[in-house]
Amino acid sequence: MHIGAHVSAAGGAHKAIDRAIEIGAEGIQIFASSPRQWSFRPQAPDAVAAFRSRMKDVGLGPTFLHGSYLVNLGGAPELAARSIASLTSHMGAASELGACGVIFHAGSHRGRGFDTVFDQAAECLSHVLHATPEETWLVIENSAGAGNHIGASFDEIGRMIRAVGNDRLKVCVDTQHAFAAGYRVTERDGLDEALDEFDREIGLGRLVAVHANDSKTELGSGVDRHENIGRGHIGERGFANIMSHPALQDVPFFLEVPGIEREGPDRANVDLLKSIRAEVSQ
Repeated sequence: MHIGAHVSAAGGAHKAIDRAIEIGAEGIQIFASSPRQWSFRPQAPDAVAAFRSRMKDVGLGPTFLHGSYLVNLGGAPELAARSIASLTSHMGAASELGACGVIFHAGSHRGRGFDTVFDQAAECLSHVLHATPEETWLVIENSAGAGNHIGASFDEIGRMIRAVGNDRLKVCVDTQHAFAAGYRVTERDGLDEALDEFDREIGLGRLVAVHANDSKTELGSGVDRHENIGRGHIGERGFANIMSHPALQDVPFFLEVPGIEREGPDRANVDLLKSIRAEVSQ
């Protein structure tokens, strides 16, 4: 189990590598472009070369890109088209950098209901996969459920995956989102039930990443609010339960916490997850 973190790629993707090393991360997640804008800035060839060279030198673990927050598979046709273009650009960047794939939020059905946007969402995913490199994964992240978001349940994610029928479509589980959506991941029986549902609806073989985030909000709140490890409602005990589960032993964990100084994932959170990992592996 690698313990990684989302780190800044300001100044070029290669800069993220040393930032990750500085906080002790064993893998990285980065934005390839601004997550709050539709415009996409392609990676400069020299930055791509520098990233690949530095990664080869340091032997850091898995790399993922995170897609734009504006992506919405359930939006109006123009918004869906923009979402396809954004994901396609990010997938191209992931391929250039040698990243495993692009993790993204599926968006909201805007109160129309999941069944109403289901066909469009599946069609969007198919478009992106058919237009992008075969070695790169498109990774759906579960949502917390607020705002009529798509994918709060493993059933919804599984339905989209089955409709698309492509092995490159994978899943990232965010611990805070799952907890907020009502999955009792802090208790062994609740986590067993959640992972059994995941395996039944999606297949554990499609789980390629975990976003390790504590929760500012209570179980079933439906609200997406990350907290530092051990300082939220999941707590250290909850993460010990999650990290000790046999089904998750080979899945990389990536921190997206606010950080002790509110500057994002830091060494304190990385070290705490590492200490929990060491404890549960004994």
